[in-house]
Formats: sequence, structure tokens, C-alpha cells
Amino acid sequence: MGTTVLSLRIDEELLDRLRQHAAKRGMSVQDYVVRTLIRDDFDMRFQTAVEETEKFYGVP
Repeated sequence: MGTTVLSLRIDEELLDRLRQHAAKRGMSVQDYVVRTLIRDDFDMRFQTAVEETEKFYGVP
């Protein structure tokens, strides 16, 4: 699996908040953002899997 660069333009206030959240976890801003995106993606895929399972078994 390769990597690709994603460039974002965000305001200073948001960047400061991201730095604070990342620092609390001992992470770089880049790592914090990537982990947040991965976690959110997992949550959405998990919810979809639950919904499909409920449809399959006919759960109301």
C-alpha cells in the first residue's frame, strides 16, 4: 500500500486546537488527524455492518 499527500488549508484557531489535542496524546498533528479519520471510517463501516446484519435477520 502506497501513500499519498493530502494538503489542507485550515484556520489558525482550528490548527491550535488540533495541536492541543495531539499534544495531550503525545502525537504529531498529522498522526492525530490520520488516526481520527481512521477511527471515524471504522465507526461508519461498523454501523453499516450492524445495519446489514439486522436487515438479514429481520431485527425490527
